[in-house]
Amino acid sequence: MGAQIQGRHEACPYGLSGVNENSDTGKQLPTGWVEAKIGELIGHGGVFIDGDWVESKDQDPNGDVRLIQLADVGDGTYKDKSSRFLTNGKARELNCTFLKTGDVLIARMPDPLGRACIFPGDSRASVTVVDVCIVRTGASGASHRWLAWAINSPQFRNEISALQSGSTRKRISRGNLATLFMPIPPLAEQVRIAQEIEKQITRLEAGVGALKRVQANLKRYRAAVLKAAVEGRLVPTEAELARREGRSYEPASELLKRIVAQPLLPVPPKPKPKEPVAPDTTNFPKLPEGWAWATVDQLTNLITSGSRGWAEYYSDSGPLFIRAQDINTDRLELGSVAHVRLPSGVEGARTLISPSDILVTITGANVTKTAIVHGDLGEAYVSQHVALVRPVNPSLSEYMYHWIICPSYGRRELDRVAYGAGKPGLNLNNLRELVVAVPPRVEQERIVAEVERRFSVIDELEMQVEDNLKRAERLRQAILKRAFEGKLVPQDPNDEPASMLLERIRTVGAPLVGAQKRRGRNPGTDR
Repeated sequence: MGAQIQGRHEACPYGLSGVNENSDTGKQLPTGWVEAKIGELIGHGGVFIDGDWVESKDQDPNGDVRLIQLADVGDGTYKDKSSRFLTNGKARELNCTFLKTGDVLIARMPDPLGRACIFPGDSRASVTVVDVCIVRTGASGASHRWLAWAINSPQFRNEISALQSGSTRKRISRGNLATLFMPIPPLAEQVRIAQEIEKQITRLEAGVGALKRVQANLKRYRAAVLKAAVEGRLVPTEAELARREGRSYEPASELLKRIVAQPLLPVPPKPKPKEPVAPDTTNFPKLPEGWAWATVDQLTNLITSGSRGWAEYYSDSGPLFIRAQDINTDRLELGSVAHVRLPSGVEGARTLISPSDILVTITGANVTKTAIVHGDLGEAYVSQHVALVRPVNPSLSEYMYHWIICPSYGRRELDRVAYGAGKPGLNLNNLRELVVAVPPRVEQERIVAEVERRFSVIDELEMQVEDNLKRAERLRQAILKRAFEGKLVPQDPNDEPASMLLERIRTVGAPLVGAQKRRGRNPGTDR
């Protein structure tokens, strides 16, 4: 290793211009900087090694040694999320490397790949898993704080991405990490860089925290708007306005009589045409004057789901095929929608989508997510994982949609029955039996208009917050990029050059760098 370090440094002579050009890469480096690999930064008593292969059978929830997981390694921040343990005896039997406070931990798997943080220590002795790389630079090595930020810099992250492997879960080996060069400033400058990064990132994260609080408040406000809407508190009720204006109005009970009296559509029919059953409202809360309780079954003439086995009809063009993943945000997302080409004779008219239909996911991770069909999609069908709900009158759709997505009412009830047992999922009867508080028809229009008005303001604010969060991430990357180009803090000509630091590391003694762990006493056990 010594010859390799020496050769690399000799290829980096310093010029009078204050900039050093590396002859291997052509990179311009500030005065006093050199390029080196992680292993060359580790002095006597240091390690550059993978964590340990600890299987489930080796673990013990009552153990006195904590097993640090990938989930604990954040992008510059230790997350302290896991709760896995093993006994001290088992850790020593496995010849584990015990962590020390201040160690740099590098995640060799996403996300993101190659993220690094400082281990702050733990109340228990700790080891880590094999997919986390441990870096301890030793008494004479580089600054840990600087090194963690350097590994998280966009320049080094790009180098890691170029060497990632794996067809499903991407990873980088410690061996590949060991081949990557990074620009190394003088030790004193490393300290100044880390301090300045932390100062600027702290301010930035304070702003990000404020933006995320605004995000959470907007989400709560959206839910509050829906709750007020379906409880008759968002706009004056039709009963109030009628009294104020000295006129009559049609209560929701009369609206329901007309809906139930309407004949069922001949094509497509309900799967089992029958008289809809009214809900048992014995223990239901009192509704605003003029409102009435009804089931979704009473308000619709079709509740069905898609046919099975349509995946074999997928096509690059043709009718749209709406799947559960197209309704992730309670809206139709048609950016990557599928298409189908149906052969003649395939049963499908039952699931043909019409304007104002309500679509509800009934299986999968996003079960209960709901969308309304605005406008004409042309020929379009739903998959077997999506329920199609068609109100008797399209004018009911908007209000019903807002009831279903309201966290305090429709969404809560659907979540209750979907997650009641086993795999999340709804059946069509769950939708038919969902109870809705129905206002008078003209009041529904006012409610929907006010909800949409407020939602448009919320949407705009959420977009602004999201834009600012993205801007903050770009600024974070810019801070790191400037830091490792030598542009974040001033250089001091009195600093000892980095080449002398590396020469001292090389001559003091060899660290444990990816070597076979020796049996017996492990590095880092002297806690």
